Amino acid sequence: MREVVHVRRFEKLGAYRLKLQFTDGLAGEWDFSTLASDPRPVTAPFRDPAYFDKVFLDFGALTWPNGFDWSPEALHADMAAAGVLKFETAAA
Repeated sequence: MREVVHVRRFEKLGAYRLKLQFTDGLAGEWDFSTLASDPRPVTAPFRDPAYFDKVFLDFGALTWPNGFDWSPEALHADMAAAGVLKFETAAA
């Protein structure tokens, strides 16, 4: 059985980039700039980088004021497939 992962914390790096630490101890940086060009109405606010910066954690998922959230499991899988995750201690 796979462990359910959540985002433990994040750090804003600017320009639609976040450094994410997951509950399994893996961490990495991810570029979310595709949100700015996504044509769906729910992502329209992301054309403004200041809106992206309103991100917060809600039950371990990246979430924005309009209710848009990003599945931590899918994000973890995408980041693992891209090879950007590495083990990081909680103190780092």
